[in-house]
Amino acid sequence: MRLWHWCLLALCAGATRLAHSGILWVEEAYPAAAALQMKHGLLFYRDFFYDKPPLSALVYRATGITQGVELRILGALFVVWCAWLMADFARERWGEAESRAAAWLTAFFLTFDTPSAVMALAPDLLFFVPHVAAVWLAWRRQRLASGVLCGIALLTNAKAVLLIPVCMAFAGGIAWPIPAAAVVLGALPFWVPGYREQAWEFGRLYASDTFVAAPWREGALRTGGWLGFHAALAIPAAWALWRERDWRWGLWLALSFASAVMGLRFFPRYYFALLPAAVLLAARGLQLLPRAARLASLALLLIPAVRFGPRFFTLYSGGDAQWSDTAMNRDSRRVREAFARLALNHPSATGTEETVFVWGYRPDILVYLDRPLGAPFLDSQLLTGVLADRHLTSTHATAPELARANRESLTRLRPTLVIDGLGRYNPRLAITEYPELAAWLSASYRPWFSTDGSVIYRLTSAPAR
Repeated sequence: MRLWHWCLLALCAGATRLAHSGILWVEEAYPAAAALQMKHGLLFYRDFFYDKPPLSALVYRATGITQGVELRILGALFVVWCAWLMADFARERWGEAESRAAAWLTAFFLTFDTPSAVMALAPDLLFFVPHVAAVWLAWRRQRLASGVLCGIALLTNAKAVLLIPVCMAFAGGIAWPIPAAAVVLGALPFWVPGYREQAWEFGRLYASDTFVAAPWREGALRTGGWLGFHAALAIPAAWALWRERDWRWGLWLALSFASAVMGLRFFPRYYFALLPAAVLLAARGLQLLPRAARLASLALLLIPAVRFGPRFFTLYSGGDAQWSDTAMNRDSRRVREAFARLALNHPSATGTEETVFVWGYRPDILVYLDRPLGAPFLDSQLLTGVLADRHLTSTHATAPELARANRESLTRLRPTLVIDGLGRYNPRLAITEYPELAAWLSASYRPWFSTDGSVIYRLTSAPAR
């Protein structure tokens, strides 16, 4: 692909992402909040609970970027990187036409999809790079390097265990270096105290308790919706799969689909696992289809473009004030603005830096305030027992005994600021609804100010403002 193609692709990726520079999606805020705590000298798994593999937080820590324009530029560069990997894989496998198609299809579908998924450099999106690179290296018979990339993928997303048999199939022959390298590298964090319990056992607990009432029906509907939305990929990919007659591509798609539906939640970001194989096959299929069918398939790109394209113009022309999916982030921004107005950027009365604890799943507040944690929790899942995928509407506790023990431990701590970012969305899970925490709050804190979605309490030992 010529240089001007790459420049145009990078320009498009940057322009669309910069429209979101004022929004911090919760999926990216969580690893970003963990990275900021590392900046404050705390270590995930040891000093605070972090239920993801380490690489997502380490990306934010290594770059030092957690929000704003810089984060969107980083996201645009990531899209270009993904497109480059896909283009080179397609070129080596088929040719230049497939390479161009793979690059542009990758950039397109990493832009025109559910914004909270495609804009957030979260584990499911970060997984894209080691996923593609591992299979590509396996196809080139670079088995040890492929295994290393599988290990890196495991450090990004636990679902990468299903990538290993895909790479072994593409490598052929003696493929044992792939699982060996993947296991050795992927197991390194198990030496860190707390990693197994937090990233794997809590992940297993999360996966075993879906909030979906009829998961198989919901899965069929969501998958059908994904195929319809991605029809520009699905049709040529199916044609290429039929014409190529290579069972390995079918295995790749099947295990990627298994990864997407694992846990029976069917969030849009989980379907990123299907994109690498689907895009590569579609890039090939577009060249194999008759001209009329090819043009019809390309016309189907209008489905995602019409659905999400206007959002970019809306953001550039005035904002997201009417969007329900950014309502909580707007409230988090109001919390930040209130802190700025009230001049809280100073040491506490004891001469130490102010600490914060956020009740609810509101990691964007932690990013905006950029203060060290006053309790070993980035959110309140472990204190209510109610998982973040349902805590705005439900009180179903997945781990009530663990939550009770954690609440007792919280009452022994004194963060400077306590922010209830959940109670106004789900009053039954307000921090004041738990007797031990209500007593703890009333004894040591006073309500200080509030927004539409948050109540901020301040430690009474701190000087009044």
